[in-house]
Amino acid sequence: MTSKNEDGVDFSIDPDALYREESYTDLQAGSVRRLVPVQADGSLDPGRTPMFIGTAQVLTPEGPLPIQAVLAANNLKEALAVFPGAMQNALEQMIEELEKIQQERPEAAGGSPRIAIPGRDF
Repeated sequence: MTSKNEDGVDFSIDPDALYREESYTDLQAGSVRRLVPVQADGSLDPGRTPMFIGTAQVLTPEGPLPIQAVLAANNLKEALAVFPGAMQNALEQMIEELEKIQQERPEAAGGSPRIAIPGRDF
C-alpha cells in the first residue's frame, strides 16, 4: 500500500527497514547517531547490523553548513575514533561538489543567470 500525495511523493514508512536512533554529542564538535535495527513491534532485529552516522556543522559567511557521513565502526568507541577523519572527508567532498556545481552554472561561463530579474536585460 502506498501513500502518495497529489505531487506523487510517497510518505509511507517501510516497516521492514526501521531503526531506533540513539544520539551522542559533546555539544562542541558534532554528534554521532547510532541506528539500531528494529522490527515493526520495536524489538531488536538481529538480522541487520547497527550503523553509525556522524554529523557536524561548519560555520560559513552564509551561515552554518551541515555535513554528515557514515562512520565505519562496530561500536561507539570506534565511531568516536573515526569521526574526525570522516567529517574532514565529508567536508572536502562537499567543497569539491560545490565547486563543480559553481563551475557548471551558466553565469560562471559568461551566460545569463537562471533567475530572471525584472528590468534587467540579458
